[in-house]
Amino acid sequence: QSSPVCLQFRDAGQGGLCNQAIMLITDGAVEDYEAVFEKYNWPDRKVRVFTYLIGREVTFAPNVKWIACNNKGYYTQISTLADVQENVMEYLHVLSRPMVINHDHDIIWTEAYMDSALFASQAQSLLLMTTVAMPVFSKKNETRSHGILLGVVGSDVPLRELLKLAPRYKLGVHGYAFLNTNNGYILSHPDLRPLYKEGKKLKPKPNYNSVDLSEVEWEDQDEILRSAMINGETGYLSMDVKVPVDKGKRVLFLTNDYFFTDISGTPFSLGVVLSRGHGEYILLGNTSVEEGLHDLLQPDLSLANEWIYCITDIDPDHRKLSQLEAVIRFLTGEEPDLECDEELVQEVLFDAVVTAPMEAYWTTLALNMSLDTEAGVEMAFLGTRAGLMRSALYVGSEKISNKKFLTQKDKESIFTMDHFPLWYRRAAEHPPGSFVYSIVSEDDAEGGGLPKVVTVSTAVSVSVDGKMGIAAAVGVQIKLDLLQRKFWMAMQQCSALDGACPLSCQDDMLNCFLIDNNGFILVSKIPEETGKFFGAVDGSVMTQLLNMGMFRRVTMYDYQAMCKVPYHHHSGARPLLSPIYAFVAAVKWLISDFLIFLLEFNMSSFWHSDNLADAHRHKKHDMLQPCDTEYPVFVYEPAIRETNGLIDCGDCQKMFVAQQIISSNLLLLVTDAVCDCSVFPPVALDAKEVKYILPCTAGMQGSAGPVMPVLAHNASVKCERMRSQKLRRRPDSCHAFHPEENAQDCGGTAGISVCPTLLLLPLVLLLR
Repeated sequence: QSSPVCLQFRDAGQGGLCNQAIMLITDGAVEDYEAVFEKYNWPDRKVRVFTYLIGREVTFAPNVKWIACNNKGYYTQISTLADVQENVMEYLHVLSRPMVINHDHDIIWTEAYMDSALFASQAQSLLLMTTVAMPVFSKKNETRSHGILLGVVGSDVPLRELLKLAPRYKLGVHGYAFLNTNNGYILSHPDLRPLYKEGKKLKPKPNYNSVDLSEVEWEDQDEILRSAMINGETGYLSMDVKVPVDKGKRVLFLTNDYFFTDISGTPFSLGVVLSRGHGEYILLGNTSVEEGLHDLLQPDLSLANEWIYCITDIDPDHRKLSQLEAVIRFLTGEEPDLECDEELVQEVLFDAVVTAPMEAYWTTLALNMSLDTEAGVEMAFLGTRAGLMRSALYVGSEKISNKKFLTQKDKESIFTMDHFPLWYRRAAEHPPGSFVYSIVSEDDAEGGGLPKVVTVSTAVSVSVDGKMGIAAAVGVQIKLDLLQRKFWMAMQQCSALDGACPLSCQDDMLNCFLIDNNGFILVSKIPEETGKFFGAVDGSVMTQLLNMGMFRRVTMYDYQAMCKVPYHHHSGARPLLSPIYAFVAAVKWLISDFLIFLLEFNMSSFWHSDNLADAHRHKKHDMLQPCDTEYPVFVYEPAIRETNGLIDCGDCQKMFVAQQIISSNLLLLVTDAVCDCSVFPPVALDAKEVKYILPCTAGMQGSAGPVMPVLAHNASVKCERMRSQKLRRRPDSCHAFHPEENAQDCGGTAGISVCPTLLLLPLVLLLR
């Protein structure tokens, strides 16, 4: 069956169209199948056949060896476990013969892989690697036709080293760089998630190194970007994209410009993404080194340690330096050998000088802050487009509610090589002067309890000659209690004014909510509802807001998801055997064990049988497997500032009022608390697994006609990926065959040959 498959692949132009091989593992061949090979493989012999004869039996060895030697393959007999390691890899030397004879030192680059040692040491920054390698072979003329491959020389390269080709600070707030292979697989991408969490352990996903470009840039429906990059083209295109953030709970709508080119000498392509409105212009400022150095030494300042301000990983003496320390030593002349990005360093100096007054401003606020009225403000912070961070604490570090914020434990809150902080990115997509409120969801809260803090941020824009850019973002982190107190206080003050607020949140007949632009609750009369999605709390009102257009549902996709699978136990027993098979097996067992007994005089051989399956304890399998999912995200439409309505709930009508809070991403929502509207189901955020529909046949022909195609649901992502034939670029060089190779060097027996004299000797001794 394998021979026609190889022929079909060649005729259809699928695969690499280079080497094709069949691995035949057998315990014997009753014939040589010459007619099959003559039909499918001769005379060109484009498919090599490698045969492995398992066991000590040599009766069928000539047939098995003939198959390999007449199809440019290699024959090996595996008699014991010791033979496996020594002989099973012989096929590599056969496949490499044409290249060795040509003396071609082809350089190869591998797909992304995970270094197990680094994974064990949790060095996540160096987790994904690629290897560059080339062959080492013998050049002796007397062994030329044998094509002896001596070995391989190579070097491991962290993928982050390749991404240094695109300096992060030049890509803007939402920009990024990514790499993919000639097969369309991702090497590096901000949305590549190679690990998943099972229980408390991080594990690599089974398909982490075969994530296709179309599965992370899934807005590329026609695969124009993918095709161009696989073909090694240089160019650019634009796409409107939906970017999931905050673990998929929110979405950014961007127009991205994609610039791409191939990397010479590798099968890789580099893509650089700039978002419209960000990254087109760089704000340059002039300041003296002396003034900038003074401000760089302030204790509240830090730099993005994953950005490359200065190269510190070449000289061993520099590796212990942080990026801030390296910049300071470069500017002071203490380390003249340091190689630094002078443009980025100049931007850092300018940002340090411009933001220096913030330290005094925050200190003044802390001194003037009333403990009674403002208790709850925990931290102020800012970040600039050069990766510079400043922060000030208003409480002791031991009293901070969210201790992970602005640390390496919370990558979403700091500058990394892949992205700007989340609070910076969200603020950049709102109008200047607008404040973005973000609550830590219940799932992300420390200790698994209720949310405790709210992050508030706003963007700082700079306009020069009509050209505007986001230069920085500034914000505070406050306790949720403070925001709730301010909200209820404002509601009381509004109710005290005649006609200003006809509805009072103090009324037990009303529910009042403060929700953000994605529908998550920040303030509610019921504390347990904070952090939850409003649609899960009140499906009737959320459904009506969707129908009225104040919110809209956006369908998102995750092609790197992990789904739970049902557990099926499989026993260790063999399948049922027919009586004939059982009889033949019994005879074979008697003969083989009797002969072995005569040779070894070992009574334990009587208790050994190859036809019994030992019971064993079932190993625990992963409860998750790769899958594709779709999930909803709900987004507020700012064109509708206010709305109200009545919902028919059967026995009553439910009133609601929704109003935007100006200069923020928040909405005030007042609903009837008495009318029971449970006839409307909750609006859920649950992700659903995508079930692919694969064509198959019914398997039998009915009386009414031929076999009819049917559609079968198959949840296996692996099957779907194997079924789809996506574009790939074949290797630039191919060494399938060479006319000078010695095809008769096709192997021999690695097992034990039968000696009749030794076999009969024990029998003679017994008869005496």
